[in-house]
Amino acid sequence: MNVLPINAILPQLVHTLQERTCAIVVAQPGAGKTTQVPLALLEAVWLQGQKILMLEPRRLAARAAARYMAKLLGEEVGQTIGYRVKNDTRVGPKTCIEVITEGVLTRMLQQDPALDGVGIVIFDEFHERSLHADIGLALCRQSQTLLRDDLRILLMSATLEANAISTLLDDAPIIESEGRTFPVDTHYLQQKVVGKIEPVVVASIGQALQAHGGSILVFLPGAVEIHRVANGLAALRLGEAVHVAPLYANLSLEDQDQALSAVRAPGHRKIVLATSIAETSLTVEGITVVIDSGLMRVPRFSPRTGMTRLTTVPVSVASADQRRGRAGRLGPGVCYRLWTETEHRQLPPSSTPEIREADLAPLAMELAAWGAPDPAALVWLDPPPAAAYQQARELLVQLGALHENGGLTPHGKRVAALGLHPRLAHMVLQAISLELGTLACELAVMLSERDFMRAAERDADVRSRIEELWRALRGDAREGVDLVLCRRIAAEAKVLMQSLGIRPSVSQAAASGLLLAFAFPDRVAQRRSAGRFTLANGRGAVLPELQPLSNERYIVAAELDDSGTESRIYLAAPLQEEELFTAFENHIRKEQVVEWDSAVGSVRARELWQLGALTLKDKPLQEPNPDLVLQALLAGIRSESLDVLPWTRNARQLQERSIFLHRFTENWPDLRDETLLATLEEWAGPHLYGLKSKGALSRLNLTSLLEEMLTWEQRRSLDEWAPTHIQVPSGSQIPVDYSNMESPTLSVRLQEMFGLADTPRIAKGRVPVTLHLLSPAQRPMQVTKDLASFWREAYFEVKKDLKGRYPKHYWPDDPMAAIPTNRAKPRT
Repeated sequence: MNVLPINAILPQLVHTLQERTCAIVVAQPGAGKTTQVPLALLEAVWLQGQKILMLEPRRLAARAAARYMAKLLGEEVGQTIGYRVKNDTRVGPKTCIEVITEGVLTRMLQQDPALDGVGIVIFDEFHERSLHADIGLALCRQSQTLLRDDLRILLMSATLEANAISTLLDDAPIIESEGRTFPVDTHYLQQKVVGKIEPVVVASIGQALQAHGGSILVFLPGAVEIHRVANGLAALRLGEAVHVAPLYANLSLEDQDQALSAVRAPGHRKIVLATSIAETSLTVEGITVVIDSGLMRVPRFSPRTGMTRLTTVPVSVASADQRRGRAGRLGPGVCYRLWTETEHRQLPPSSTPEIREADLAPLAMELAAWGAPDPAALVWLDPPPAAAYQQARELLVQLGALHENGGLTPHGKRVAALGLHPRLAHMVLQAISLELGTLACELAVMLSERDFMRAAERDADVRSRIEELWRALRGDAREGVDLVLCRRIAAEAKVLMQSLGIRPSVSQAAASGLLLAFAFPDRVAQRRSAGRFTLANGRGAVLPELQPLSNERYIVAAELDDSGTESRIYLAAPLQEEELFTAFENHIRKEQVVEWDSAVGSVRARELWQLGALTLKDKPLQEPNPDLVLQALLAGIRSESLDVLPWTRNARQLQERSIFLHRFTENWPDLRDETLLATLEEWAGPHLYGLKSKGALSRLNLTSLLEEMLTWEQRRSLDEWAPTHIQVPSGSQIPVDYSNMESPTLSVRLQEMFGLADTPRIAKGRVPVTLHLLSPAQRPMQVTKDLASFWREAYFEVKKDLKGRYPKHYWPDDPMAAIPTNRAKPRT
């Protein structure tokens, strides 16, 4: 067995786990922790024939670690060392160490919370903080606390905030190992990259081939960039001695092995184009040079929209250091970082844990199946964000997987057992009764993988993917279709069908929209205009180019981004109206909408059929509920103010007189506009039944409605307290203006007031009216509340002015002895 740096701490680790049930190992890249620690624990006394489970964040790393450990023992995988990954298991009756992916651990825990027969669970590369790793640790920790106090938990990482995790695990011991890393000469760019990264990567590879020996490991964000760089290298004609090997999760096992293995022929070199999958766990043989694009692709979930999108982001400092360390495994190496030193200082120190930014529907499903729908019941290094978790719960309720209290429904138990994303599991289960199981399994697996069609060859129609999948399996694939991925999708769909007892049948691609509607009820979309849609969740979405789907009335968007006000649709299928009503029969809301339409000044009654934010049908309602019509009419009056009512002069005067009297006694009704609006239903409601429009309101007798608000006694004494008119000395009945409730006014010609000594009063003599004394032309000449004072002091000046302008009129020297008149001169 090779002597590796990790060997120095193995005795301490074995002893620690003899005394404690939790421990943490921090070891630098290349120390050998992934392969040496499980083997060292095989003979531990406390293991007592139980199994070791070691979690790896990726299938590729799990297979590679199991094969390497088996090789060290001189065995084949499936004997002492085995692995379990999705749809691929190599274990036997003598297997003692199982290398598994994190999702497999979750399934095992759900089936057996005590993990009987398991002595220790090792979380390798825990610093990556995947969602399943956090779930697995939380569940293991509760199992250890409640069911298995002898279960060991070991966390291993190269870069880890060990103190925080130690505290979480009851002050678990931290054991550190030095790595065997040689110096790495690090180079930065002088200028920031502008535009696409691929040309810069190709140029850097060319320079490195000229300047250095050995093989080159290149880090790129995804498979698309890998293929572009591979095409760029092909144009350089590097010769047969330079082998270009892609390395990403969706490659075949043969291609993955080729990328990981050393170059056999003397003088030959290899360029491995890898995603972040090669950062940890995997050993890529012969690497002396690392070229790092500084980019990685991560999922980002938005609670605001309920959507997840893959986003290309800068790596963290920790990830960059992990990548650089790959060049120093065999000896001194070189790392080319394709960013500037200034940019490096701005990088985040570590990557964000997935639990903070992921779609939490799978987490909510797992916790409900575990019996702890409230995350607070478990211990977390980072608790799930409340908003995202609540949205996940709401989705699961919509899918029929959860009760409102968070418990699993019978359907939810079947969803949880499938191990798919809850959306896809729900779709598959719904499809079985419709005899669409084959298509549903193909769609479920296809949507779980990356797109197998090249960007230039694809539109957004999911049906074209299904058809291309069939063509590929018949050996008739078009150029630009990833045959390896197509075969894997078909194989995984077959395994899923077998697990559900679904007999293979000819898929009906035309039913894709119906099935996607089951999975994505919030993303059923209704066309607003060509290529523009409104989703059931209220968001806007758009197809980037005009295509056949652009004119469909309804579609289901299976994949879209979260950019701007309208999300861009990448994958969708058309949905026929009858399919929509089939899929959502129990979710479509039928309601009568009776509301005031201010544009036409009338109540509008409609019957609406709605799914989320979408209105599927909208038709006039012939006989709406009279109470709803009344409420809508009242709302319309309130929105447009009382001016919409048929106010007459008498009605307005009655209102003003009542407002005036309300000052003297609270028992008198308050008829101010704001009070009338607030009590509209009480005083006007009984008279509005059967009315719908402004025109119909004109038939109301508003004076009568207001009088009904007065008691019989108040109506009887109204004229006594607030008369409509006052008789002046000339004999004329002059109306009193109550519009100014503080000071009602009487506008009367000066000549009609001759002989009257004092100002007229109302409210049983309590309030003098304000006199507006008018000229013969009805223009105000004097305003006063003290008529006697006016006669004594101001009349003679006013008389001079009026006599000059109106010489034919009667202007006596003694107004108190003069005869009042409503004519130019009094009758003799």
